[in-house]
Amino acid sequence: METNPTEKQLWEEAVAFTRDKSPGSFDQWFCGVQFDGLTDGVLCLRARNEFVRDWVDQFFMPTLTDHIRSRTGWSIQVAWTVGGELDRPAINPPPERTVREDASRITGPNWPASEDAGPASQASAPWSERRVARPAVQAVAPPLEGLNPKYTFSNFVIGPSNQLAHAAAIGAAGGGGPRHNPLFLCGGTGLGKTHLVHAVAHRVRAERPSTRIVYVSAEKFVNEFVQALQEQRMNEFRARFRDRCDLLLVDDIQFLASKTQTQEEFFHAFNTLHQADKQIIVTSDKYPQQLERMEERLISRFTWGLVADIQAPELETRVAIVRKKAQIEGIEIGDDVLLYIAQVIRSNVRELEGTLIRLAAKASLTSRIIDLDFARAEIALSSSARANEASVEDVQRVVCHHFKLKSGDLLSKDRHKSVAFARHVAMYLCRERLKCSLPELGRAFGNRDHTTVMSAVRKVKALRGADPEVRAHLEALERKLGTVD
Repeated sequence: METNPTEKQLWEEAVAFTRDKSPGSFDQWFCGVQFDGLTDGVLCLRARNEFVRDWVDQFFMPTLTDHIRSRTGWSIQVAWTVGGELDRPAINPPPERTVREDASRITGPNWPASEDAGPASQASAPWSERRVARPAVQAVAPPLEGLNPKYTFSNFVIGPSNQLAHAAAIGAAGGGGPRHNPLFLCGGTGLGKTHLVHAVAHRVRAERPSTRIVYVSAEKFVNEFVQALQEQRMNEFRARFRDRCDLLLVDDIQFLASKTQTQEEFFHAFNTLHQADKQIIVTSDKYPQQLERMEERLISRFTWGLVADIQAPELETRVAIVRKKAQIEGIEIGDDVLLYIAQVIRSNVRELEGTLIRLAAKASLTSRIIDLDFARAEIALSSSARANEASVEDVQRVVCHHFKLKSGDLLSKDRHKSVAFARHVAMYLCRERLKCSLPELGRAFGNRDHTTVMSAVRKVKALRGADPEVRAHLEALERKLGTVD
């Protein structure tokens, strides 16, 4: 397959960049990988076998694709082909004696390079059939407990709602760009915070295997702290989180709220690591200043670095997320169904992916194809989906009826006080109830700027707490929306 010089040059630059991170391990694996082309952001690769594909995809492709993305701005998708002769391996295989000597040096002279063949038969086999990659497996640290192997940078769909958080996570993993310490990721449930934290751990483990990574949820941190107190093992506990840690990743820090002793212990661990310039990444469902029953000194430290929020994805990003998940899981699905799922499920990424998996499972069990009629029927059966099926148009219609306005008033340029108030209320309800993104709402309300929507939502939220009349209007509207079909 012929490729133009630009495509090939991009590939070779990315290979050289990735190889610099871990040359020995890289050469062992990439002698079983071949570049077949790069077109419109789709990187076509061939792997000698599935073992090589899976390992390269997990530990090397995030760095490689990020490098291409940084040079081109493309969203890179990797298309693998497994098996077949490799005419142009990315890395030329080393001489045969080097392979045998490396195997002997790592595992002893009698180590069989294959489970069913000894050294002699391996020496006579062609390179493409040898299992020489096993020494590299032994040399790489095992995966960390609790990490999802699918949560990598290459599987993360980037959009306006998460672009800053993604770039900051790349920097924290040493992938280029500024490094902020600490990095505080905040956002609602299921929007990708944990995905980014796992991706950082996978990237650091692949590129710097000796790095001591501690990944823990705040709940687990509390449990380990209590257990250490009961068993009088506090020295061991403190050593793990202070002395034997180069990268600390803590999920759902809001769980420490009101736990005074645990906050005290985390405060000292934080200070020790930060003073030693060890990277700290924390996630939360709220901004630091909104964390209730959290010590001020901790809140202050969370804002020392960068606070990056993740918003609900807009429609285009939701479509891309469902498409990516379908590719990963090998689910055949049409663009019309992808769009329908993204339009109906607005709340978070986790529910989007769950809906797709549920459709695929039901289609497999009933021997159906996932077409639009099938998707409509199945999603309608889900109570969570029914709650989300009230659309922006539904909210606008109910608000207009409540305030006795015409259907087009909310989209018009009319700034009369009564119309503007109704418009602001409709924006607030869409944002709170449907979790629509600010740009998406701006387009739905007469192509207004997202800052206009943000201002309206903040204003109505403040009035709800201070003005009984506004609160009464909102409660009446919410009761009506609860009955929308």
